[in-house]
Amino acid sequence: MLFRIALASTIALSGFAMPVVAQDLVHEPISPTFGGNPFNSNHILGIANAQNDTTDPDARSSDSQADIFARQLQSRLLSALSSQVVDAIFGDNPQEQGTIAFGGQTIEFFRSLDSVTLVIRDDDTGEETRIVVPLFVEVN
Repeated sequence: MLFRIALASTIALSGFAMPVVAQDLVHEPISPTFGGNPFNSNHILGIANAQNDTTDPDARSSDSQADIFARQLQSRLLSALSSQVVDAIFGDNPQEQGTIAFGGQTIEFFRSLDSVTLVIRDDDTGEETRIVVPLFVEVN
């Protein structure tokens, strides 16, 4: 009887036997840093930035209204001053040379036949920046 059960189970199992099929496992990285598709970089960077909860310790805290106003006022004053410098150099009555001092900086300008040279000097450090602006002369 035991022999019959063993024979029957062997026949039953051999009927279910199928050939085994397999293929190689291939890992394809997602990150372009490791050889993945370069079109994934923006998506991965966006996810990383969304998960980034660190803050810059040197970053300014939220600016007060007074700080914003002071920066805007300074910007407007410097813009007005630069307009006056441009008028002195290129305006209706251009000057040959001049010096303008403000806020720890000195601006000197000199006019030659074919250009205007601006020298911007930091009075504290002595650092100079030279800008040469060519003059366009009309030939009749």
